[in-house]
Amino acid sequence: MAARNKARKRAFQILFEADQRGADVQTVLADWMRHARTDPRQPPVNEYTLELVEGYAEHVERIDELLDTYSVGWSLDRMPTVDRNVLRLGAYELVWVDETPDIVAIDEAVQLAKEFSTDESPAFVNGLLARLKELKPGLRREEQ
Repeated sequence: MAARNKARKRAFQILFEADQRGADVQTVLADWMRHARTDPRQPPVNEYTLELVEGYAEHVERIDELLDTYSVGWSLDRMPTVDRNVLRLGAYELVWVDETPDIVAIDEAVQLAKEFSTDESPAFVNGLLARLKELKPGLRREEQ
């Protein structure tokens, strides 16, 4: 499981960098992959990181819509950048990656928030993703 944890962390870092740079997440992913091939200090982009970033990119509009709709008191633009991207990754994995148990997707997102964000962020991430978990069957039907 440690490999998936590292893959999630790298996927989060790629989403965060794209958000900070105002760049397309696929462009940042390509940059990371190129750097990993040419710089031995750069961590590799493994298959699961690639799957998470590409999956997020495929559903970016829907994910942002869900986060904006179901977050109480916070628009997507007002969320701290770290929280926004932890939630984006967590929402993708929760709603679209069936192989990952819901509780794991939520817990991993909470752990990222604990590591990279404020003291209040883990509770916020947990609450919003738990809400999406409750609504998950309907969210998937709405997309089809």
